[in-house]
Amino acid sequence: MIPILITLAAISVVLFIASFFMNDRLKDVEDQVEQLSIQVMQDTYQVKKKLNVLEEELLTGDLTEEMIKHPRSSSSQHPPLAQTIRSMYQGGYSTERIAKETNMSVSDVQNIVHSYAAEGVPQ
Repeated sequence: MIPILITLAAISVVLFIASFFMNDRLKDVEDQVEQLSIQVMQDTYQVKKKLNVLEEELLTGDLTEEMIKHPRSSSSQHPPLAQTIRSMYQGGYSTERIAKETNMSVSDVQNIVHSYAAEGVPQ
């Protein structure tokens, strides 16, 4: 009986020591998931960055077309930002979007749009 216990104890010690040298497959899978997650976040960031650049180019193109179509006849009366807001509003942009694009509050944009209406400038 004692030789069996000694044999079992020796086998358990050998297996315990061997377990430290074996690859942990769970750790490998966790590392792969972490790398994939980082890669997805980087790709998402790059796509958002490119989308913002495209939106800016489109907005700039729309504003340039509006300025070509409607030359500044009243630029001395109104500041350039107000002209931009007016042309964006006439281009069909909502006041919320104009506020976002010009970094102004919605109420300020609405006030500028209403001031044009009060002066008799067609919206």
